[in-house]
Amino acid sequence: MSDILSPGGAPVPAAAPAARGLLRTLRRDRWAQASAVVIVLVVLTALAAPLLALAEGQDPYTYHTDLLDPSNGTGAGALGGISGSHWFGVEPLTGRDLFAVVAYGARTSFLIGLAATVVSMVVGVLLGASAGYTGGWWDTVVSRVTDVLLGFPQLIFMISVGAVAPAAIPRPLLLIAVIGLFGWPRVARVVRAQTLSLRGRDFVRAARALGAGGVHVFRRELLPNLWAPIIVLATVTIPYNIGLEAALSFLGVGIPPPTPSWGRSISDAINWVQTDPMFLIFPGAALFVATLAFNMLGDGLRDALDPKTAVRR
Repeated sequence: MSDILSPGGAPVPAAAPAARGLLRTLRRDRWAQASAVVIVLVVLTALAAPLLALAEGQDPYTYHTDLLDPSNGTGAGALGGISGSHWFGVEPLTGRDLFAVVAYGARTSFLIGLAATVVSMVVGVLLGASAGYTGGWWDTVVSRVTDVLLGFPQLIFMISVGAVAPAAIPRPLLLIAVIGLFGWPRVARVVRAQTLSLRGRDFVRAARALGAGGVHVFRRELLPNLWAPIIVLATVTIPYNIGLEAALSFLGVGIPPPTPSWGRSISDAINWVQTDPMFLIFPGAALFVATLAFNMLGDGLRDALDPKTAVRR
């Protein structure tokens, strides 16, 4: 039931025409296309941060105190010290190159947001799908744990963990674990509801009537039909986790200095808005554009994958 026959009689995965239909729909959504381009640029920036900094001739860890204005500690010259050698200017007090800080900050924020999303999606899909498919006591346990975690003050707990965690624990790994493990309940609830609606469908009953086992039915019949909500959930969870990492760094319990991070740069820039607004504008704009692109791509995928929307029709 998961395959269809090509004109020559050979089996063709059912996902192939679905993927082609998705691409055709997205080609008509220019906002989704633009968002995809922005996301690709963010990913390339994160991957090529050392090369970009090398092209500028700077790095995010060298202090250039000689470029600071002695009167106020900001970058000497116009717009925070923007020049041919420092494309975004320099940080106040430290003189670090702001372009290199923003480029390397994309690597930090995107890595943590993506890795935490993978943790949330894997745990949430496994628990939500298994609870919805098997039912019984397992469904009750997963549902109650999900309700408790969704009602828990997650941000306060994350701040507390970040404040008391030993310094020996790598902070990126700690943030990925905490954000990921607190993010799975939202995923599990959506996947469980979708699984409950699918397990009573005719194609699932037909597979069982033909003697298919539970694992086969789940893997071949249910899971392919869950990919659409999973993909949409992933695209909206990534920007949420990036923003959460930025918020924790902004509050001082995220990535410690001198590791570049968009959130910590924004936090440091608050005190310099009046004297050096560029220090806030560049990392703030990077965070805003990245999260907006992921959210808009998620909206486009949701419209393309939902047959009830006007875009799909």
